[in-house]
Amino acid sequence: MKVIRPIRSSDIDALLHMAKSAGAGFTSLPPVREYLQKKIELSEASFDAEVSEPGHQRYMFVLEDADSGRVGGCCAVEAACGLDEPFYNYHVGLTVHASHELKVYSRTPTLYLSNDYTGASVMVSLYLQPDFRGGGAGRLLSKCRFSFMAQFSRRFSTKVIAEMRGVSDEHGRSPFWEGLGRHFFSIDYDRAEHIVGMGNKAFIAELMPKHPIYTLLLSPEAQNVMGRVHPQTAPALHLLEQEGFRYQGYIDIFDGGPTVEAPLADIRSVRRSRELTARIGTPQGGSTHLVSNTELKGFRCALAELSPATDSVVLEAGLAAALNLESGDPVRVAAL
Repeated sequence: MKVIRPIRSSDIDALLHMAKSAGAGFTSLPPVREYLQKKIELSEASFDAEVSEPGHQRYMFVLEDADSGRVGGCCAVEAACGLDEPFYNYHVGLTVHASHELKVYSRTPTLYLSNDYTGASVMVSLYLQPDFRGGGAGRLLSKCRFSFMAQFSRRFSTKVIAEMRGVSDEHGRSPFWEGLGRHFFSIDYDRAEHIVGMGNKAFIAELMPKHPIYTLLLSPEAQNVMGRVHPQTAPALHLLEQEGFRYQGYIDIFDGGPTVEAPLADIRSVRRSRELTARIGTPQGGSTHLVSNTELKGFRCALAELSPATDSVVLEAGLAAALNLESGDPVRVAAL
């Protein structure tokens, strides 16, 4: 059985292994042990904090095999971005040039450096090891955050976004970076991503052009990958689209990957979730549900085939134990 729980300090080796395995593009978790340890410490402090509105908190979770205790995936949510450093995207706008006299009319996509997502909650750090994939593990890892956000909504913004990994080749080469960013930074793509991942974002403001950029001046390869995801990221994007996330014309300034967004209250798994009473017994089949306890620091989430009643749901004893639930406890369920 696969179960989601908050990360803890003892997970540092597993997290470092995942950061090294993910490769280029996994910018929120660079493979540096000391930096990852600080991320874990921030997550633990966030779960401990008394919160009335979203701030600098970052909640990180791991996917654990309940039988072996082995960790095979991670994910996180930043409560609010851009509160102390600018949070940059390119907004893909449109510039129109027209001349009646010359009978010319042209529509040109244009990139504008933007901070429009300041204050939004951000889905980050999703990674699942290859040997853990299958059996719904990817769905659980992606969607568990919605159960947590539904239960503790005051800790998050009313808008939720996810920056999707853009296109790069097997050598980590990004066509978008080669067509645009390299002209202003004169460093390799993976080096720029590493610097940002380590939290040093000031150089973006110092080096990026402040004026709009006409995309027709970029190479065809760079233009073709704008708003497109890396093939390995396509399943994650599909899961978010099922939840109601949509691309609204914002892309990453390094690899051109799309940012997708949704109002928190409109996310399908948030909207469908209900708080019921747990009953221990033998479930009578049903459909796939996210099921989680209602604890903060002791949060647990799993997938199960359930048939919830109006005010209660029957859980198998092993599942209840994995979720730290007893009969009569509140439990949150959401049909998938």
